Amino acid sequence: MGAEETTALAADPPTSQSPTTRLLDRLARWDARVRTRWPFAALVGPEIPPGTVGADTPGLLVRPAVLGFVALVAISAGVSQQRSPFVLKEPMAWFFGVPTSGTPASSHAELLGLVAVYGGLVLLMRVWYGMIRTVTQVPGVPVRKLVAVLALWTVPLLIAPPLFSRDVYSYAAQGEMMSHGISPYRYGPGVLGSTPTVDLVDPLWLNVPAPYGPLFMEADGLLTDVAGHHELPDVVLLRLLAIAGVGLMALGVPMLARSFGRDAAVAFTLALLNPVTILHLIGGAHNDALMLGLLSVGLALSKRGRPVAGIVVCALAAAVKVPAAIGVVYIGWEWMGPGVSWRERVRPLVTAGLVALGVMGFLSVVTGLGWSWILNLATPGTVRSWVAPATGAGLALTDLAHLLHVGVAQHVVLSGTRLLGLGVAAVAGVWLLLNVDRYGTLRAMGLTMLLVVALGPVVQPWYLSWGLVLLAPVAAGRIRTLIIALSVASAFIGLPGGRQLVVDLLHANPITVAVSLLACLAVLTVPLTPFDRERVLQRWRRRRGPGAPEASESPLELAGA
Repeated sequence: MGAEETTALAADPPTSQSPTTRLLDRLARWDARVRTRWPFAALVGPEIPPGTVGADTPGLLVRPAVLGFVALVAISAGVSQQRSPFVLKEPMAWFFGVPTSGTPASSHAELLGLVAVYGGLVLLMRVWYGMIRTVTQVPGVPVRKLVAVLALWTVPLLIAPPLFSRDVYSYAAQGEMMSHGISPYRYGPGVLGSTPTVDLVDPLWLNVPAPYGPLFMEADGLLTDVAGHHELPDVVLLRLLAIAGVGLMALGVPMLARSFGRDAAVAFTLALLNPVTILHLIGGAHNDALMLGLLSVGLALSKRGRPVAGIVVCALAAAVKVPAAIGVVYIGWEWMGPGVSWRERVRPLVTAGLVALGVMGFLSVVTGLGWSWILNLATPGTVRSWVAPATGAGLALTDLAHLLHVGVAQHVVLSGTRLLGLGVAAVAGVWLLLNVDRYGTLRAMGLTMLLVVALGPVVQPWYLSWGLVLLAPVAAGRIRTLIIALSVASAFIGLPGGRQLVVDLLHANPITVAVSLLACLAVLTVPLTPFDRERVLQRWRRRRGPGAPEASESPLELAGA
């Protein structure tokens, strides 16, 4: 909307307009006023007339790239304040932002960090969603431009402490075990005794063997040696390893999208610029990044007519974390092409399995670790969280049984509900495999992975990346909506320190809390892109159907448009 039209609307609003049209006019006037004030005038920029934007338009991604960078800087700064509940604050947990003994507590600093983290999260979600709309509406955006955005967004995370999880400290301790010839498949990090590295490990995992494959364990031990057995340099190297995994994803995901005739830029935005990838795989330095990088490259090689190479790379991915073995299964199942009977698929499937077992067996012998890690795959189930439906149902049934004075052990009920959940996921996964010609390879694999996570013993935000990354290259319609919804939800669900955060807020100054909430609300409501009144009105009218009376329009219905 131009300035003259906005002025005309403000001066002489038509009295015959419907409530919806008047609401749109008010939004347009408010949007125009906010847009002309600093700092939004510098960040949002002028309205670009429709039809003038193309894939090669200079500066098309500059503004969202800068806004995303600002969001991640805010998150990094917020978690670095000394009372932040979102990262570990034990001594030697990071280079800065760790409270020293005798440091007075400051609720103002904590609330400032809270605003920075949640405000940054909201801004990052909005920027990412806006970029999805941009690359969807402007086909052919060069992937190299999106790679530059990813590199820019990674910079603040190189400085920030490990976000929202302590898993990377467990990796560091397991690497220390590897460097001393102690098998992490037989012992937990607690076997190292009282050391700075062990002190950073979550107590839940101190005496629990590692469930990771031999390839990751060997790389983990090598990084510990390179770091000189110092925990913080080791954590930095482990984050760089995760970034290398994301780099492999940046190669594999666009290749997969092109092999299915999809826009590589859309797939890259959905998978690589995804908040789960940015905040958890990179920010949290999870080894899922390396697994997914190898898996996506292996699948891309298979789609390019190199199934054996694809199986080998997918087997390497499974030697990081076992869920990647699904890539071997699907490559073997589709080796003979579409439309063949299941009997004709059995032989290539067995061949693929033997090749993968050969690769993993070689790694098991070379590393000297053997196959005992397979027995540790239930380790993540040690966590008991209501977020996982199967675990939540078991906990609820146990509480109900105790309320009714029925004597039943909690672990027995949990075992039953978890086994049932995994059974349902397995049956659904087999059904999707048998109907792969109908649903497509990546869609069937991605949905299977999401079902395994959702119905498994524990749901962690970074586990969702298993399915989201596989669905991204072929995402459209409801699948794209599912990716966006899960990605946004995962950024706010399961964040550590929630209980302590609530306690601190209840004891904080109410005025300070109110100001903090208003600041987060401002980030949520400030316009990031020009408000297009006519486009919204046209979309609403299309949903109403031709000939619908304008007087029947309602703002509540408009929200659904």
